[in-house]
Amino acid sequence: MQTIKSTLIHTIVPVQRDLNPTKAGSPAIILLHGRGAHEEDLLGLQPYLDPNALLVVVRAPLSFPYGGYTWYETLHIGTPEPAQFAESYERLVQFLEDVRKHYPVDPNRIILLGFSMGAVMAYACALTKPEMIHSVVAHSGYIFEDTALAFRWKDLKGTGFFIAHGTEDPIIGVEFARRARMLLSETDAELVYKEYLIPHSMSEESVSDLSQWIRKRVDIERM
Repeated sequence: MQTIKSTLIHTIVPVQRDLNPTKAGSPAIILLHGRGAHEEDLLGLQPYLDPNALLVVVRAPLSFPYGGYTWYETLHIGTPEPAQFAESYERLVQFLEDVRKHYPVDPNRIILLGFSMGAVMAYACALTKPEMIHSVVAHSGYIFEDTALAFRWKDLKGTGFFIAHGTEDPIIGVEFARRARMLLSETDAELVYKEYLIPHSMSEESVSDLSQWIRKRVDIERM
């Protein structure tokens, strides 16, 4: 499959199999990496994700001084540099629109899977553009609340959120995930929250849980 020109560099992993195709196209799982990584950093998740989905791995737009790429610089934990955050947000939203328009996907089944900063960006997109996002996996991230973006807390009915976080995370403390759980629990979103005895990383257990959750979310739409 040819990669479209868009606002963000990305790699496409085509659908591996489609036992029950829909006229609207395949679901899409869009992977958003963390600081200092690159667009292929999360490709190791491919064997665990729904083979009926188009997999899109995205490169953050800013170079990280110590190698790799980043979505923004961090002023302090929980606070992105505002201008860089706003730029990355706008480019990511445009990218999502390009994916929905130019790739053979069901625009109503777009799933964002973000780790660390990637989770922050996934939250921002889903909370401002819930009509574009079917589900979010937010692993080891946080909701950036002190932003000029207008979060649509009242419009999250049917949107799924799977929050995963390590209780031993020294980079982004688990209290950030608990804050996100509290905020989303007061909405009509469909929320699953999991804590794991891990640092700032994924584990076999967390990957297994998020994989099963994604498959159930996609299967619901096929029924």
